[in-house]
Parts: sequence; structure tokens; C-alpha cells
Amino acid sequence: MSVVLVDYHKGNIRSVERGLQAAGAEVLVSDRPADVRAADAVVLPGVGAFSDAAATLDQLGLAAALREACAAGVPFLGICLGMHLMFAGGEEHASSDAPAPGLGLLPGVVGRVPATDLAGRGFKVPHVGWNSVELVPGAPSLPRALFEGIRDGEFFYFTHSFQAPQTPATVARTCHARSFPSAVAVPGKPQFGVQFHPEKSSDAGARLLANFVRLAARDRGTGITSGF
Repeated sequence: MSVVLVDYHKGNIRSVERGLQAAGAEVLVSDRPADVRAADAVVLPGVGAFSDAAATLDQLGLAAALREACAAGVPFLGICLGMHLMFAGGEEHASSDAPAPGLGLLPGVVGRVPATDLAGRGFKVPHVGWNSVELVPGAPSLPRALFEGIRDGEFFYFTHSFQAPQTPATVARTCHARSFPSAVAVPGKPQFGVQFHPEKSSDAGARLLANFVRLAARDRGTGITSGF
């Protein structure tokens, strides 16, 4: 099974590549729209600012290719900024009058992590470090399968200053100052986003990547098996 790891020229993506390879996938790191359209599955990593990343994806022709692949039901995983880009827009480094446009796979605008809780107590922003991830009660079976073999409340590694909006697409939450979506899913499709970095999250992160590869393989009918 070929997983295309989208290279939009922002940061080091080698750790994500190694994690997917360890999960049993054949990984192609590419910035070519044709590779995205031909992929068995797509992973959009996350380094940088929303508006800059969105503009680069558009300039490279990757935004259109990603929308087409996702519309066709190709398995997809967005990581950190990659999850943010799934939404309609984002405020990070956007102009003052409008958010920067995202891929539009999910509704809503990505905004800044609040620096205080509801009682006015201060929290550090960016949110950096290990934090627990809890599944939303009643989450659909497909996104729950992304967390198979991972205990509810497991700790993953985060580093971010912006967060996704609360929508029905939220399948897991984390609290830093206030509750925010730490995993989302496109309804009825094997397409997910995670706010944390699974490639930096030890055994739990490796398991999540393996689960994604297995779900994608099952969807594409390749019969691949992971090491878990």
C-alpha cells in the first residue's frame, strides 16, 4: 500500500515517514499533485503557520489534489497543522478581515489557544508537552478504530498555539485551559485529523499510526498487516 506523505516544504517530516514505514506502509514523500491523486492513502503533516501552509499547498496544486482525493474517499490523516488545514479556515497569520482558507473538509475556523481558563487562571501558550486524549462518548466506530489498543486518556505529545473549533466532527478532546478537539473525523469516511504528534508520542503514537495504516489498507483492500 502506498501512503503519500505530502511535502509542502515546511519542516522535517522524516519522523512521520519512519513511523509510517514501521507500521508497514510504503511511503512516498512527494509534492506532486499527481502522486496525491494516485495514492492509496495520504498523510498531511504539520509544521508552520496556517495561512502560509495553505498558500503553499494552493501554489503547488496540492490543495486541489487533496480535495479531490478526499472527495473520492481516499484515507487521510492530518497531523497538527495538517488537522487544522482540514477546516474551512484559520486565523493564524491571516489578514485581519478574514481567515485564511483551508481545505474545507470540515466546517469552522481554527483559532488561537486561549491563555486563561473560565475562572481566569493563566495557562502557557503555546501548549507544549504531554497531555491526555479522551474519546468523546458515543464517537462513531470508524474513528474509534483509529485508537484501537490505546487506553482512553492516554498521553500524547502536543505543540501548538492554535486549535480546531468544537464541531460534531470532534471524536477526542484534551484540556489545556479549556477543552479543545484533539482528534476529528470526516463523517462516514476514513479521514482523520489529530492535534498531537503521533510520531513523537512513543508507543501510543506508533500504535495510532499503525491503526491508520491498517484502516487505510482495509479500505483499499490491500490486506496489509501491522506489527501490532
